[in-house]
Amino acid sequence: MSKPSSYKLEENTQIFNIMTTSIPKYLQDQEGLSEECKNFFSVLPKEKGWVESYIYNYQCFWASPRIIQGAIACQQQFQAQDSDIILVTPPKSGTTWLKSLLFVLVNRMKHPVFEQNHPLLDKNPHDLIPFMELTLYVDGHVPNFSAFTSPRLLSTHVPFASLPKSVKDSKTKLVYLCRNPKDTFISMWHFTNNLRLHHKDIHSIEEIFESFCKGVSPYGPFWNHILDYWKHSIEKPNKVLFLMYEEIKVQPKLQLKRLAEYLECPFSIEEENCGVMDEILRMCSFENLSNLEVNTNGKLSTGAENKVFFRKGEVGDWKNYFTIEMSEKLNHIIEQKFQESGIKFSYI
Repeated sequence: MSKPSSYKLEENTQIFNIMTTSIPKYLQDQEGLSEECKNFFSVLPKEKGWVESYIYNYQCFWASPRIIQGAIACQQQFQAQDSDIILVTPPKSGTTWLKSLLFVLVNRMKHPVFEQNHPLLDKNPHDLIPFMELTLYVDGHVPNFSAFTSPRLLSTHVPFASLPKSVKDSKTKLVYLCRNPKDTFISMWHFTNNLRLHHKDIHSIEEIFESFCKGVSPYGPFWNHILDYWKHSIEKPNKVLFLMYEEIKVQPKLQLKRLAEYLECPFSIEEENCGVMDEILRMCSFENLSNLEVNTNGKLSTGAENKVFFRKGEVGDWKNYFTIEMSEKLNHIIEQKFQESGIKFSYI
């Protein structure tokens, strides 16, 4: 006996709903957008996306409609406090690592590093320090900051020009971290392909490399992002602390002390003698974080698996992927873009 058409319609709707809900939020493109929003994005420059089907250029950076809407909501609604600390990074520049360092450092009185039930041991760093445009203000969310303790620890990937006005006008401190462009690119290529895995075709390294060199990358152009924060770190050193991933890898204690002093929570002589810095660095090490249960099996609210945030954490992995031609091409671009800045990247 054949099923009635109404039954088939209901069955097909259920299948569609299951398919839609099984797709992570970050891959759902423009589904659910109002006509007004679709019209808004229809006039923006558009390129093929790294994760989503397309990314759009808004306020001189590239992002998905979902992220751009989150950034706009954040600009309109977020009210900064003078005690706020905001971690800023281009994607895949050591964000997860610095989030863990920042959380443990700032909260070491409330959560002593030697205690057994430290929050870092059962929560992913991205849950402890949430993204503003990607988590707090995304999808029309209105964040409840009443549960946040002072200082509020937040993070973002947006360029300086796209920060909320209240952040720029307040005494909020910005901690900026960047990484050499070759390792950043390789990490971003792996990461975005992992987010697409099981849902969409993955991108070849050649295709994505061309996009990166054109400046078309998540929150890119890469060089504009870094140069703008670098400029503000020189003009307002009490407002922006500029850190480099490779320098933390080489001198972790020195850079941790520098971070603590900038945030006005320096280590005491007693803490130094008791090995507090060493324990913070051990707790936040790639080896420790990547092997925690929460980071091997957990998921973020976006649907992304926690384990995709832990790949290698090394300097120089780009050498396993770049051809000589790729290396020379990017060298030429980086030399042109950064020659007057004084910024020197370490690739080894």
